[in-house]
Amino acid sequence: MDTKAVFAALYSVCEENATFFSGGAKGSQGDAARRLVDTMKLIKEHARSLEPVISGFAAVYHHYDFDPHIPANGYRSLVKVVRCCLLHIIQKGRYITANRRSIFFRVAHNAGEMEAYCNALCQLRALLYLAQRMLHDNSHGNLFFQDESGLSESFVREYSSMHKGCFYGRCLGFQFSPGIRPCLQTIAIGLVAFGENYKRHQSGIGVAASSFFTSGKYAIDPELRGAEFERITQNLDVHFWKAFWNITETEVLSSLASMTSTQVKVNRTLSVPAVPFDLPLAANHRASVTIAPPSAHIGTAPVQMRLISYDLREGQDSEALLSLARAEGGAISLSLGLKTKRLPSSPCLLIHFHGGGFVAQTSKSHEPYLKSWSQDLGVPILSVDYSLAPEAPFPRALEECFYAYCWALRNHHLLGWTGEKVCLAGDSAGGNLSVTTSMRAAAFGVRMPDGIVAVYPATLLTAYASPSRLLTLMDPLLPLSVLSRCLSAYAGADPQTETQIEKASTMSMVRRDTALLLRDFRQGASNWIHSLLDSNRASASPNTVRKSISEASISSRHADPPVASETSEFPSRNLSVKSQTCQDLGSHNNSTSHSAPLLNERTPEDVNFFLSKDVDPAVSSDLFSVALPPPAVEEGLELEHPVEFPLGFEPLRSEKPSKMRLHSSPVFKDPFCSPLLAPDSMLKGLPPVHIVACALDPMLDDSVMFAKRLRNINQPVTLCVVDDLPHGFLSLSQLCSDTKEAANVCVERIRAVFTQKDTPPEPRKHRKLERTDRGVSASPGEDDSGRHTICSV
Repeated sequence: MDTKAVFAALYSVCEENATFFSGGAKGSQGDAARRLVDTMKLIKEHARSLEPVISGFAAVYHHYDFDPHIPANGYRSLVKVVRCCLLHIIQKGRYITANRRSIFFRVAHNAGEMEAYCNALCQLRALLYLAQRMLHDNSHGNLFFQDESGLSESFVREYSSMHKGCFYGRCLGFQFSPGIRPCLQTIAIGLVAFGENYKRHQSGIGVAASSFFTSGKYAIDPELRGAEFERITQNLDVHFWKAFWNITETEVLSSLASMTSTQVKVNRTLSVPAVPFDLPLAANHRASVTIAPPSAHIGTAPVQMRLISYDLREGQDSEALLSLARAEGGAISLSLGLKTKRLPSSPCLLIHFHGGGFVAQTSKSHEPYLKSWSQDLGVPILSVDYSLAPEAPFPRALEECFYAYCWALRNHHLLGWTGEKVCLAGDSAGGNLSVTTSMRAAAFGVRMPDGIVAVYPATLLTAYASPSRLLTLMDPLLPLSVLSRCLSAYAGADPQTETQIEKASTMSMVRRDTALLLRDFRQGASNWIHSLLDSNRASASPNTVRKSISEASISSRHADPPVASETSEFPSRNLSVKSQTCQDLGSHNNSTSHSAPLLNERTPEDVNFFLSKDVDPAVSSDLFSVALPPPAVEEGLELEHPVEFPLGFEPLRSEKPSKMRLHSSPVFKDPFCSPLLAPDSMLKGLPPVHIVACALDPMLDDSVMFAKRLRNINQPVTLCVVDDLPHGFLSLSQLCSDTKEAANVCVERIRAVFTQKDTPPEPRKHRKLERTDRGVSASPGEDDSGRHTICSV
């Protein structure tokens, strides 16, 4: 798309309308007309400042792509959003030009429309200034600012005070596909109506019913909706978001979704008892490791799962499986098994981990697209209903997902699966758990999945700033304030959870459970390596391996792990789990049980996920031509906070700024919490990883950088980027054609795992869409990349 042509069209339409309504042409002369003239002039002022910035970014943002064939990173996304805003202004300006002489033309309404987009353009200008700061402060090719202070702290502070309501009123979802905008508007109206009635009713259905009757005013008054949306996202706690996101699981809405979704033969909820069991080691099947049941935070409890299968397969109607079933599941029984054709077991199984920010939703929320996947793939799907934060913070969810994975490997005959191929898939938080579950499987030495499909995954849970995370200022589904509350709850840093569990501090429990987790990892890997070093001993007495792991598994779950004396020789802090184990083998007796250092005693391994390379002087010159250093401050002038924007510009501010503070916790830097921070030694054991990301997702940079890390260590990885859709599109995949098409991309990646196609097909050439809704049709140029772009390494 030609940037100069867009700005030329903008200047022209603004000048023409400003002249007409200021008296240069015959027209209305009221207050609304004056508002419209002032807005057109202000839009031109913002555009003149933005034009060189947009051109500068267009010259350098390709240096941050994963691959020349994958034009996606946070800088590109920001520029694209600004262009979308400009195109909407041009479209509305042309509408005004064409209809301003009509007797039905409403000057006040159109003035309000233009003011909304002018405010949005002002805030986008501020975000581009912050992005220029990132170009200046970050090293070449890196998308994250690796520090929670400095620029990251400045972004949080600016987010708290900047006006955001303009993005949730008339401009809601302007950056996304036209087909998804009505859905986003419905969600926003439902959210603010739900927030108005929150805590007024005890039951979720009562809140939903009251919200329905009060939603009308937010539908007809977008300014009121935007202001209320901003208030809710900045002030309400994580329990509100749990309640709102779980509203789709109420009986009425879930029944409607079930009737409109694909009908399957098997839809059974399972409650698997939390008992230890043995699983063979991948390197030596004559030795085994004991898989202990999850125990962090809330003690031992059954693990909940949902089995979905389009066809009834052998074992799925067995007495053993029915004994695990809960009443909520689908109507399958022995009598149905006699009447329904029973197919042979499938060679493949998909294990799914749902999204929801680690705090909300279950497999029931994701059931509609999982049913469709089961039909399209022809395989059974096991979706894990892991425990949610803040009641069950890290590492409880990871423990349950790993236990469910191992249980599925051991009990494949109950799931209608032969045990040949298994793929892990998950979206958002589930994408994180798909990766970390595989990392834990590698640490324990059990069989690895054949592949991972992570859809818009959260791979870095720290508060590091990145250009794509600047999009949280306007994202209707993932505002920064909501994202931070969810992540803090998962890390156990949410203050509201500190008084709910055994009157103990949250951080002490996190340290205790993480220490137990790391100890189990080390002992599991230790016995695996023992079996490799001494296969004869392992084959002669496999019970030795089982005994050593079992003793670790049945140790007290509610007492702090033993702390070694000062004379103990801990492994070097820069070693991975496996390398620590190798050192243990040489310096400790096998019968001695050692605990991993507590989390606060461990210095996280200095993982350089910033892939720095020698920079071409010409490239460096281009970068610094658009990069922006911190604004200069007059000498002798002391400010409470540093100035973030050039003199003469200030973004719009909220009337009631929130006091937002991102919790800093060492849990965020745990590699099993933020896999992007995992050392190379832990990532090298992963199976092929297929990442599906969204170009306009605040977590886009998580996917791009994680794909870069895997490629840098020669791990098989593919990255697919979907245009014009928001984070969480899988949950909306039944609502419009665009989301359904994107969901099919995920199905293709899963099918590639099952068919052993590590290298996907060549990227298809897609027909460019005429963006007539934005006033200017797309033309071939620097953004002519198609809707879906696929690359493999």
